[in-house]
Amino acid sequence: MSEKQPVAMAIGAGPAIGAAFARRFAREGYTAVVARRHPEKAEPLVAEIAASGGSALAIAIDARSEDDVVAQFAKVEDEIGPIGVCLYNAGANTKLPVTETSAELFEKVWRLSCLGGFLMGREAARYMVPRGRGTVLFTGATASLRGGSGFAAFASAKFGLRAVAQSLARELGPAGIHVAHLIIDGGVDSAAIHARRRAQSGNPDLSFAPDSLIDTAQIAETYWMLHSQPRSAWTHELDVRPSVERW
Repeated sequence: MSEKQPVAMAIGAGPAIGAAFARRFAREGYTAVVARRHPEKAEPLVAEIAASGGSALAIAIDARSEDDVVAQFAKVEDEIGPIGVCLYNAGANTKLPVTETSAELFEKVWRLSCLGGFLMGREAARYMVPRGRGTVLFTGATASLRGGSGFAAFASAKFGLRAVAQSLARELGPAGIHVAHLIIDGGVDSAAIHARRRAQSGNPDLSFAPDSLIDTAQIAETYWMLHSQPRSAWTHELDVRPSVERW
């Protein structure tokens, strides 16, 4: 019986960063597992990767549910292959005045942007530590570093996720598990960001200067670089931004 391909699993794999991650790792011979609440939305990506000679599939997951995360990790390990790298890319970028932010919304954002990352990291560790190898990746944001007006819920959750990543890195590194946190400090070149910025400007035809938004393929390239680093020179945290971004 042939050995199963290693798995690159992305939780919160939408059409931007998550999709780029899946394409990049599939090119390297990994089975890309695209995990999201509505896996049918990822079928075009799965077909695209298959057409290019890669291997991918989409699965349903609720990153906020401990039972679901545990079950889906076990299913991937049992039926698809050993998880060599996993990415937590789920988020709930919410901007709302603090006086309009309910406790329910605050907790909901935390559950998706922080708790889910903890659950992924814990389950990844349970499988990777016995093997003595693996990579755990987290997508951060500007809000991981500083709060902003209207971002009390989102920034606190991203601060928390950064702390989870740091703690896991210190605990799991000696066991051979590379934990890295990538801060996306700027707008991503995606349809969602285009639509948001056009709506904010009131100009449906707003154009974007070349290189003013972060290319998702380059974000995926950074994740591949982190995953490929030798144990003698691991990076825990990197920030990426366009050259024109003020910081």
